[in-house]
Amino acid sequence: MPKAAREIPPPLELLCLRALWSLEEANVKQVQKIVAESRPLAYTTIMTVLDRLVRKGKLSRRKAGRAFLYTPVESREEMRRVAVRELLEGFFDGSAEELLRFLDRSVETRAATAAAGAEDARIDTVLL
Repeated sequence: MPKAAREIPPPLELLCLRALWSLEEANVKQVQKIVAESRPLAYTTIMTVLDRLVRKGKLSRRKAGRAFLYTPVESREEMRRVAVRELLEGFFDGSAEELLRFLDRSVETRAATAAAGAEDARIDTVLL
């Protein structure tokens, strides 16, 4: 049975989408420049990723002189909604309440860990 296509793009495609969300419309070179800040990749790699996103319907492109200009079809907000829905369905049985409980527990755990670390630091200072 074929695997169902995910609506959330893989990391490299998402990196290119982030660049385009900030630029709104750009050519391959402009996207490559932004992507290179976190992950230096060849021009042809970025071009391939952008073409793949066009085929998937995540970007549109238009010819401008000799280059193509790419524009996101979905906003960052729309993509976030899709990602949260996928997260809910995959890990929380579609329950937003379960996700919120999980997040509350995570925040409480992080706060307790930070408090314990502060207590340890205070004890170390007293011993000196």
